[in-house]
Amino acid sequence: MNIASLAGLRIVVSAGPTFEDIDPVRFIGNRSSGKMGFAVAAAAAQRGARVALVAGPVSLPTPAGVERINVRSAAQMHGAVMAALPADVYVGAAAVADFAPAHAVASKIKKQAGQDSLTLTLVRTRDILADVADHAQRPRVVVGFAAETDHVEAYARGKLEKKRLDLIAANRVGESGSGFESDDNALTVYAVDGSVHALGPAAKTQLADELLDLIAARLNQGPATTA
Repeated sequence: MNIASLAGLRIVVSAGPTFEDIDPVRFIGNRSSGKMGFAVAAAAAQRGARVALVAGPVSLPTPAGVERINVRSAAQMHGAVMAALPADVYVGAAAVADFAPAHAVASKIKKQAGQDSLTLTLVRTRDILADVADHAQRPRVVVGFAAETDHVEAYARGKLEKKRLDLIAANRVGESGSGFESDDNALTVYAVDGSVHALGPAAKTQLADELLDLIAARLNQGPATTA
């Protein structure tokens, strides 16, 4: 492994889940632990980067030398990431909700006599990755993650192209020993130049270093180009 220096570079990482409140008691969330994004932030700081970590609601300790910005919802994460720009690199490792309740109710929703169902109106959240890639001060390298249960390559390549990313790290979730909540993972990284890189299975800390090697190489190649 080639430990490429990132000294002096500004790197923004988003990690963990988002929680979208339904009422003061309930929310819509997901199983993301934040471990992969925290590992990337820690490894980048160890290489000398100035790292801003936008963290969803997780209990992980803040990596040494990292500026941590805590958020809860997708809207808060969007605002925090945009406020952290400009940057040289953005790594979108967070599992951001695609939809959120249109309105959070101020009081706990109670069951009513004879009620057999409850309907929630959900609205789309803003697309952080796409907005970063389209930003007037676009980072030199924009990296996304695609956690999928099936058709992993097709969905990852589609996301890479549609959102104009430089790299996308794809993994299959729902399998024992990898993905959400696990200390280990396996990633397939697709690049805008058509190259494909298989990382792992390995500890997420090791995968973070290998991903940063790919990011460092991309920084040396110049801006992304798409067909």
